[in-house]
Amino acid sequence: MAEFLNILQKVTNHYNNKVPFVIYSLPESKRATTYLQKDVELYNTSVFEEDCFVFAPFDYQKKSCCIPLEKSDVFETDFVYEFIKKKEIEIIEDYFKKEAYCDQIKKAIRVIKSRRATKIVLSRKRKLPLAEFDLELLIQRILSLYPSAFRYVWYHPNTGLWCGASPEVLVQTEGVSFKTMALAGTRKHIEDVAPKWTIKETIEQKIVVDAISTSLQKVTSVVRISKTYNHQAASLVHLRTDINGILKKGKATLSTITSALHPTPAVCGTPQDYAKKYILENENYQREYYTGFLGPICSKDSCSNLFVNLRCMKIKNNKAHLFVGGGITIDSIPIKEWEETQHKLQTMLQVLEPMIR
Repeated sequence: MAEFLNILQKVTNHYNNKVPFVIYSLPESKRATTYLQKDVELYNTSVFEEDCFVFAPFDYQKKSCCIPLEKSDVFETDFVYEFIKKKEIEIIEDYFKKEAYCDQIKKAIRVIKSRRATKIVLSRKRKLPLAEFDLELLIQRILSLYPSAFRYVWYHPNTGLWCGASPEVLVQTEGVSFKTMALAGTRKHIEDVAPKWTIKETIEQKIVVDAISTSLQKVTSVVRISKTYNHQAASLVHLRTDINGILKKGKATLSTITSALHPTPAVCGTPQDYAKKYILENENYQREYYTGFLGPICSKDSCSNLFVNLRCMKIKNNKAHLFVGGGITIDSIPIKEWEETQHKLQTMLQVLEPMIR
């Protein structure tokens, strides 16, 4: 424990001195890995062939940031989960912003009914003032609250401070083998009560599975698809389908597989090109790194663990910028989609609870 507290102090010093760092923990792990960059340069990557921690934006046309292994001091430390009692945090929402988001959903439904798309993911940003920001407390809470998620805190003076607890794998590779998943549908988790999924949610899940399978045909010769099952992520439950396979020799690299998958139908929509263009033109704010992807890459072992940047937030000027969204299909009901984003806000609100005014 003393070793981990020492790491927290090192991270705080880096942050105070505006030097890049990332601290993360893989799902179900009690070990935290920390990269403390030795300089303040902004490093970029596009081929994903170097040993690094990559931090990629939603808009893949923009450069992906990374913290290179060779430019960092790297530490691996055990930590102890702290028991944190969760309670739903109520926040007052602006009526006009709620109506504006519902109007966006209605517009997307009209587009879907015209058959230009089958699914469009719409998101929004919620700003929240903080009484006092505490980086060490933030790290401890995010690691302890969501052990089944990929948890991280990233900082670079050019990108700002980001943190999150993602339930969704973009791709995990080991040699020529890979794993990914389709994740859709959202319900509040109720202990000992199985969720009853609607037709809209089961169709949405099928859209995601089919789109990912089609995209993977470019880079893999073998694809195995599991049965769909319930997956708990924090206080929510999703529909999940696991997909794995073997990469085509000589034709598939980490760069080609991320290009095939990102942005996934779960965070963008289908068809991918149309949905992405629609989002960039109609969402009325910049997602930045929300619904991008991130994670460690080890080129020597052809090993990577990349996750979609969901359930995340950005901290800037003592304000938290929380990002949430939902998949819109022909059967979507605007007020229900709004309520879904309200549920998703709770994941990061729980992390911030001691710091909220």
